[in-house]
Amino acid sequence: MPRKNEPSERMCVVTRQTMPVGALIRFAVSPDGAVVPDLKRRLPGRGVWVSADRATVAAAVKKHHLTRAFDGKVAVSATLADEIDGLLLAAALSALSLARKAGEAIAGFGKVEAALASGQVVALLHASEAAEDGVAKLTTAARRNGGKAQVAGMRCFSGEQLDLAFGRSNVVHAALLAGPAGANVLARVNDLFRYRGDMGLPDGSLGRPFDASTDVKEPVRQDARN
Repeated sequence: MPRKNEPSERMCVVTRQTMPVGALIRFAVSPDGAVVPDLKRRLPGRGVWVSADRATVAAAVKKHHLTRAFDGKVAVSATLADEIDGLLLAAALSALSLARKAGEAIAGFGKVEAALASGQVVALLHASEAAEDGVAKLTTAARRNGGKAQVAGMRCFSGEQLDLAFGRSNVVHAALLAGPAGANVLARVNDLFRYRGDMGLPDGSLGRPFDASTDVKEPVRQDARN
């Protein structure tokens, strides 16, 4: 949650563009003098803002934007862009685990197919190594049962990561169901996709929508202080 009375927009120190805070990552300085990402925008002290995409964060590190913004009295990790990717991935997986406990995430081809038939599914999750025939079958089921509703298809997790999130083995296909926990997973995955440069839907949902004419495959990768 943003801090109280936080402005709705900030300037990216790299691009110099003013953007909504939700499209930026706030950086702060830890007690030991290291620059750290403040993804929840809660850390105390002065903050520096960078566009929430990997390329811009990498440029902020390589061109010393963060060092200058904090007056040179900080340490900036050379792997900061990778570290943020890991944090965003972990947040998405944690949200998925919570959705499973809340009954808003299910796994298993049969369960997913049944949920599609009942119209409960808001997003499909396929392991990155999932066979295309299984993905195609669920694509057809989503198209057949989804009508005009948008059902996002995502392949941003490995099978091993899905196993950990669901607390079971051999998870290849899963689905998010309507509800706040499922919506939180979509929000966290949206953060990850945006950071990596993937495309989202105009309404902010993830992946490409299933509809009557389109198969859904993996989404295409396409003053700054407080």
